[in-house]
Amino acid sequence: MAKMFKGAENAFKVRLSIRTALGDKAYAWDTNEEYLFKAMVAFSMRKVANREKTEISHVLLCNVTQRVSFWFVVTDPSEKHTLPAVEVQEAIRMNRNRINNAFFLNDQTLEFLKIPSTLIPPTDPPVPIWIIIFGVIFCIVIVAIILLILSGIRQRRRKDKGPSEVDDTEDKCENTITIENGIPCDPLDTKGGHVNDAFMTEDERLTPL
Repeated sequence: MAKMFKGAENAFKVRLSIRTALGDKAYAWDTNEEYLFKAMVAFSMRKVANREKTEISHVLLCNVTQRVSFWFVVTDPSEKHTLPAVEVQEAIRMNRNRINNAFFLNDQTLEFLKIPSTLIPPTDPPVPIWIIIFGVIFCIVIVAIILLILSGIRQRRRKDKGPSEVDDTEDKCENTITIENGIPCDPLDTKGGHVNDAFMTEDERLTPL
């Protein structure tokens, strides 16, 4: 191969770090890998307007090193000159992921030194964010309503139990019999007007007579 070709201003340097990326599974860079690289560049160029006739033979490599770095240019199919660097850069950027995947590499281990890395577009979540927010608010409202209903039921039960407990206490107090000096004494029946005979004087007993 020639050390360099005409139209070097449109050339791009490529550097691959195959062993860094794949470790023990690293493959050797040979003519077959070079052919695949040319094919991927030609494929990318054919995606550009007015470059649909680009063939593998139009992609030229030179200065290939054992540490896997080289330069490449793309020549015009009809004329004997290299394609502008802007067009080549656009084609590589549009198909960067396809090229990386062909060699099991990424932007850090397959570097086009004069071509910036392609930014991966942010992926949209499977569910819109507004639906997630609405679902959370809806759940909070439902929980709050349930708590209010349970609180009202408890308060109602407490109110229902209150008067009956007071009546039971009063009945127990009324039925209590006290003992004075060994004599059982009935308490005063305030509801029925009943008077305990043990506390009646002799005049009070004779009055009805």
